[in-house]
Amino acid sequence: MAKKENKVSTKKATQNKQTSKTSKTTKTSKTEVKVALQLKEVKESLEKEKDKYLRLFAEFENFKKRTAKERIELFKTANQEVISAMIPVLDDFNRAHKQIEIDENIIDINGFKLIFNKFKEILKSNGLVATSAKTGDYFDAEIHEAITQIPASSEKEKGKIIDIIETGYQLGDKIIRFPKVVVGQ
Repeated sequence: MAKKENKVSTKKATQNKQTSKTSKTTKTSKTEVKVALQLKEVKESLEKEKDKYLRLFAEFENFKKRTAKERIELFKTANQEVISAMIPVLDDFNRAHKQIEIDENIIDINGFKLIFNKFKEILKSNGLVATSAKTGDYFDAEIHEAITQIPASSEKEKGKIIDIIETGYQLGDKIIRFPKVVVGQ
């Protein structure tokens, strides 16, 4: 009988060891699954943070480029108000210059021409350039200002500039006064 009890207790001990191993394996696999899930979450979080960092860095680089461009644009057009105020004087000079060409009996023609050329060169050296509107060009609302429309004498003149009333000017690439034109209809 002792042998039977010994065999039964040996069987129970073996079963207990197997149950113990299974529970240890189950605990170990549960821990591994938890660690794997945590690792996956950490990796996802790291990827999200990397993405945020890259986007923030790119946004900052774009900001630097944009502000540098705006600063350059500001320097180019800083004297826009002064030059815009001088444009009517330039218009008066242009009208007087045309009148002088018609009536050459005025005594101070040479002095006036010197002043006119000097004034024109100063404005040009500060970046003021007359726009390139010519009679016969197609009217473009982006770069011209239509004062009036008149009936065109031919089909070719429809939609084209018939006359330029006032010259337009641009400072750098920015138009500060649009040329005032008459358009054929």
